[in-house]
Amino acid sequence: MNFTRYFHHTRARSDRKDIRMEWIQRVVDTPDREERQKDGRIRRWAWISEVKKHLRVVLLEDGQTIHNAFFDRDYKDSSDED
Repeated sequence: MNFTRYFHHTRARSDRKDIRMEWIQRVVDTPDREERQKDGRIRRWAWISEVKKHLRVVLLEDGQTIHNAFFDRDYKDSSDED
């Protein structure tokens, strides 16, 4: 996995330090949902059953470099938006 400096910087935050790298890899490999942002970055979400939360991982446009990862308290399933 490749990471941005921003990712390494935010990993030190108390709300993110417990996010396991294997969970991040799981979201990247098998997301439940994916969206492309206007700037080209890719958002992927997956349910992490171990903590009963949705994890959002933001990738750069290359689809491989991880820019951000956090538990998304505001996650809404795309079917909820109809």
